[in-house]
Amino acid sequence: MKYIVLICARAGSKGLPGKNIKPLNGVPLIGWSINVAKKINRVSRIFVTTDSQEIAEIALEYGAEVPFMRPKELSKDSSPEWLVWRHAINYFEKNNSEIFDAIVVLPVTAPLRSVDDINKCIDLFESEDVDSVITVSEARRNPYFNMIVNNNNYASLVIPPTSQIKRRQDAPEVFDMTTVAYIVNKDFVKNHDGIFEGKVQSVVIPQERAIDIDDLTDFKIAEFFLKDNEEKYQFKNK
Repeated sequence: MKYIVLICARAGSKGLPGKNIKPLNGVPLIGWSINVAKKINRVSRIFVTTDSQEIAEIALEYGAEVPFMRPKELSKDSSPEWLVWRHAINYFEKNNSEIFDAIVVLPVTAPLRSVDDINKCIDLFESEDVDSVITVSEARRNPYFNMIVNNNNYASLVIPPTSQIKRRQDAPEVFDMTTVAYIVNKDFVKNHDGIFEGKVQSVVIPQERAIDIDDLTDFKIAEFFLKDNEEKYQFKNK
């Protein structure tokens, strides 16, 4: 199968202003995604979709392609990223002669992912009859045990169990979705409106490599892991 990498990086982050180009250990966040993408043998090209000229210039500097600027209607806080993927796929099919089967989406917010994490996702995608592969990590909270909602000012479990659960370990195992990687069939993106409309499988990623940077606290945690495990992370340089 043939893959292209898609990295989505719009301007206007609210949780951490300038997030996509904020330097982490001397490399802008988008540079981390591009650098790890270069190590994936099975991808042919690396594309960035952005509405920011500054982000585009940095992406080009790190070796990605930026063949278009993302339309304003797909660059709002409320714009579904699924439609950004579809827009990119339609553009590539219309303007590039290269044929590809699926996209490898590498969000900027997960800089501590490894090449092995991504290759495991691609391996699973190729070995199973699925429309997409997502990444997950073990959840810190469980809706059957210690996640609650408030109804009429009274707290109750998000999912009331059918029998008493006294320990978290006895509750059904649940996972958090992560932003480490998505492998998605391009035709599925074009013809459906969400990833869970199709057949999905997942790859479990250790929590330390699945950090999703949304705000300054997340950024500081990533800095800590880098400082504490610097030899593990091999994509610091261009």
